[in-house]
Amino acid sequence: MLADGVSASEIEIIPADGGRMPKLVARVVEGERRGKFEWRALGSKRATGVLQAGVEPGTLTLVVSGPKLAARRVTVDLAPDYSDSDHDGTPDVLRLSAPADRESFRRWFTLLAEHAAIAPTAPFSAEITDCAALLRFSYREALKRHDAAWASSLSLADVPAIDDVRKYAVPYTPLGPRLFRVKDGSFSASDLGDGTFSEFADAKNLMLRNTHLVGREVGDARPGDLLFFRQLEQRSPFHSMIFVGRSHFSAPGDDWLVYHTGPDGKRPGVMKRVHLRDLLQHPDPRWRPVASNSNFLGVFRWNILRGAN
Repeated sequence: MLADGVSASEIEIIPADGGRMPKLVARVVEGERRGKFEWRALGSKRATGVLQAGVEPGTLTLVVSGPKLAARRVTVDLAPDYSDSDHDGTPDVLRLSAPADRESFRRWFTLLAEHAAIAPTAPFSAEITDCAALLRFSYREALKRHDAAWASSLSLADVPAIDDVRKYAVPYTPLGPRLFRVKDGSFSASDLGDGTFSEFADAKNLMLRNTHLVGREVGDARPGDLLFFRQLEQRSPFHSMIFVGRSHFSAPGDDWLVYHTGPDGKRPGVMKRVHLRDLLQHPDPRWRPVASNSNFLGVFRWNILRGAN
């Protein structure tokens, strides 16, 4: 099977003597992160289940046992998947092909970005030093498994009622924690170890090699999309904002955006959380997300949300 997070194989069990099916237990005993098994039907004469591939290549062993039944082992080799159907440098194995996964990512990504804006003294705030760091932090944490220990580490009172992304969890991917592409080209196997992917990427790399243009109308933005600007007179000309949409923490109302201003001389910069309507009327026209503003590069979407496969 391909370790693509999509492939699945049905396993059917029938008593050899034609008798009644005993109560069965199935568990993955080797390569637990490489796949999962779920029963689909447990009848008196047969049982069926599905083995779902994860995204990490290697060997997975499933053991099926039951009362007065010798354990049976099923071993599956999961081959690496190096495909890149959109030729954008992001491997298909990382694309969130299921609509539910894409929605979960959007909700976690925007919640974490907004939380960073309203909790400026949280322990993680030290790593968010500019707009790109905010994107990297929110992206990485959105793709993790979210339990009580994780919530505590980010100063969240509890775990929000949002489903985790099911396809994979960081850092258990073929790329490990190196989630961001920093070199041009389509994805190939050699990218796994030659520095093509990194834990760090600046705003320019995030825009050019990890996202794709949706349009130059802010009305095209969905929660979790990014607004990019280019201000040539600044030391770091590329700047990003996160379109949150409806707030996770405030009463329902207008759409919000979150961003970090980045350092300015000796000043470290600050987190900002603003209404879209206010940004559209920004006193400096260079920061208005409108098509007539040549400094506004447009609305961009993460490549993993293309929905390949």
